[in-house]
Amino acid sequence: MTDEPGNDSEDGFLEGLYTTDIGLTWLASQWEVLEDAYRTYVQSHPDGGPVMVWLSIAETSVEEFDRSKAAQLGQDVQRLLGSALPDETLRTVWLAATHGVFDPSEHGMSAGAWLRRAGETWLARVRRDDPAFTPPPPQPVVNGELRRAVLDVIRPVADQLSHAVGNPPFGTPVTGLVPALERVVTESCADLGYRLFLRAMKAYHVPADRPALVALGERFGYPEWVVPEGLNDRVD
Repeated sequence: MTDEPGNDSEDGFLEGLYTTDIGLTWLASQWEVLEDAYRTYVQSHPDGGPVMVWLSIAETSVEEFDRSKAAQLGQDVQRLLGSALPDETLRTVWLAATHGVFDPSEHGMSAGAWLRRAGETWLARVRRDDPAFTPPPPQPVVNGELRRAVLDVIRPVADQLSHAVGNPPFGTPVTGLVPALERVVTESCADLGYRLFLRAMKAYHVPADRPALVALGERFGYPEWVVPEGLNDRVD
């Protein structure tokens, strides 16, 4: 495990000025283009369904990003599955990140099973190019100061976020999101917990304190647009 996030190009965060998300949260963000992805996929895979569409999107991360950022998807999955978080927590944060569009339980899978399939699909695609590739062990950010910093930006918007995810205009309503996010931050990884929080804020257009969120993103060493792209800037 690691106490600090990476802050150089070898860690994969600072490559690519226009990267707007990475890893598992990038995958979750694709709910916004799912209709087009589904239509394209079923044209060539008549027996495919939503699960196969999402898995095909996981594969595309290998082409979407350079190798180091593409590897973040596998890293994020390992961070969650390697923790002691209950399956309901995993389902809650994933569901909110997709605006309630893709619920693994509707397709006969636990959230953990879904994450394993996504991780296996990603790995199989990587090994098509590099058969000897071995995923590095998970390196969750467990630094106590960073964990507290993430919790400090979640709490001021907890009520608004909870209301938004519980009363969406479409998609499956989500309950218990804030406690679930806090558990990811404190029991798994501050970095991934922060990105899952950002993804939910953006999905439901919850007003945000942009400067504070961007400043925290800089501490994690994210590319410039990972935090601000898609935020609903708060108007005081």
